[in-house]
Amino acid sequence: MPDRIGYLGPAGTYTEQAALLFAPDAELQPYPTISAVGGAVVSRELESGVVPIENSLEGSVTFTLDLLIAQAELSIRNEVVIPIDHYLVAPPGVSADSVEVIYSHPQALAQCQAYLGQHFPTATREASLSTVAAVIDMQASRAPAAAICPQRASEIYDVQVLARSIQDNSANQTRFVALAHDDHPPTGHDRTSISFAFAVDRPGNLYHAIGEFAERNINLVKIESRPTKQELGRYVFLIDCEGHREEPEVAAALQGLRTYTDAFKILGSYPCWEPTGA
Repeated sequence: MPDRIGYLGPAGTYTEQAALLFAPDAELQPYPTISAVGGAVVSRELESGVVPIENSLEGSVTFTLDLLIAQAELSIRNEVVIPIDHYLVAPPGVSADSVEVIYSHPQALAQCQAYLGQHFPTATREASLSTVAAVIDMQASRAPAAAICPQRASEIYDVQVLARSIQDNSANQTRFVALAHDDHPPTGHDRTSISFAFAVDRPGNLYHAIGEFAERNINLVKIESRPTKQELGRYVFLIDCEGHREEPEVAAALQGLRTYTDAFKILGSYPCWEPTGA
C-alpha cells in the first residue's frame, strides 16, 4: 500500500509538484493550509507532508517555521528544491486590457512585482491561499480578473494563458520540506536545522551560539529569527548547518549550544536536495 503524503493544495500547486518529486509513487492528499498538513502528520493521518519553507527571492515561509517551532512531534525528513515559473491566466474571453483584479499567493504576487507594475499598474492585487486557489478566486470574481499560477494549473483548469514566465527573476526557486515524525538517517551529504531562544537577553548570546559551530569548522548556511509571540523584542533563532546531527562534530556543537539556550529543538537532519541527473 503506498504511503499517504499530504501537501498544500489544491491540485496544481508548486507544492504538489514538489510532493511528486519527493514521493512519485505515493498517494497524494491536498490540504487547504500549511497548519492542516502539519496537523495531519502529527495525528498520523499521513506518513509525511510537503510544505514550502523558503523562496530564493522572498525568503522564509513563516507559517512553516512557526509550525516547526511549535510542534514538538514534527521533524524535517527531506527537502525538495524546484524552479518557479509563473503563468498569468484569465477566464476564456477575458482580455489582458480588461483585467481589474489579479489574484495569487502573496509570495507569487511579490515575485512578479515588476511585471505587474509595468503591465497592470492599476489592477488590484488580491491575496489567495495558494497559487491554485488564486485560479478559483479569479473564476468567482465579479470583476474581470486574472491569476498568477503554475503551468500545471493552467493545464487542468479552464483558463487561457495571457503570459508565461512572468517572474521578475529567472533564478526564482522555492525550497520545500517533507514533515514527518522522525528525521532522516545520515547520508553523508546532509543539513541540520535547529531552533532555540535565550532565557536571559544579554550581550554576546548569539556570538557564543554561532561560536559553537565556528570552533568546529561547521558551516552555517542560514540564520534568522522569529518573534517568540510572548513578549515584544524576544526572538527564537533558527539555524541551518551543514552535516547531520549524529556526526560527532555536529553533535558536539548542538550539545554545547543546548547547555546555555532555552526552548532548544532540533528541527531535523535530512539529505541536501540534489536534482535528478545532478
